[in-house]
Amino acid sequence: MMTEVFEKLKTLQDILAKKYSLEARINDAPKDLSTQEELLARLKREFIETNASYEELRVKVLKMKTDLAEAVSNRERGEKGMDSVTTHREYEALDKEIREATDKEQQYRKELQKEESNLSALDEKLQSDEQLIKSQEAELNSGKDALEKDIEAMKKELHDLELEEKTIVPGLDPEILFKFERIIKSKKTGIVAVKGNVCNGCHMILPAQFANIVHDGEEIVFCPYCSRILYYADKDEQEDEYFHHEDAGSLADFAEDLEE
Repeated sequence: MMTEVFEKLKTLQDILAKKYSLEARINDAPKDLSTQEELLARLKREFIETNASYEELRVKVLKMKTDLAEAVSNRERGEKGMDSVTTHREYEALDKEIREATDKEQQYRKELQKEESNLSALDEKLQSDEQLIKSQEAELNSGKDALEKDIEAMKKELHDLELEEKTIVPGLDPEILFKFERIIKSKKTGIVAVKGNVCNGCHMILPAQFANIVHDGEEIVFCPYCSRILYYADKDEQEDEYFHHEDAGSLADFAEDLEE
């Protein structure tokens, strides 16, 4: 009877490991798009800020053009007025007016040229950012469609595993099953062989009397170090299996298991 239970647990172990892995992947799947969503949100914020700067500068450029036109008009009016000057004082006053208007004109032209260049750069940036946003939105939507298909496929596989699980759990002790599931969630494996006096899960040497209980195979026994269910590996199984260093528990794991 215990041999049948151990075989059920071995089969169930593979099913549960796949099941928990799929559940984790389904839960984590939306996170894969979070970076793209954050990037898109940042691009949109920057676009709004750049557009506000563009509108502010555009208004400023329009005012500068008005000021320039006024300075040009004042200079031209002064230059025409020179023809009607009759006194030296009038000449000096008008000449001063013309020079001031000319200075303002040159200053406005220089500043206007600079700000028009800045406005053009902002306009190019807006167009570039708009295209980038559209590209990111298309890529994100495509990623969402692909993700939905992947999640749908994983959910189908998960459903099949759950159906298979239901055919195995009948007859297993609910309390043992509860512990078994918790162990697999934390350690990936819930039932391991004992080879000689060594647990093949944490590779700790078991007390001889304890190992004999496992060898008898008459009851469910949990490893005192890693909490996994133990069964005795027959000779053929011992020859087929090998020690995997990546499966060995660390001292931290060992301490954690003792606390549990």
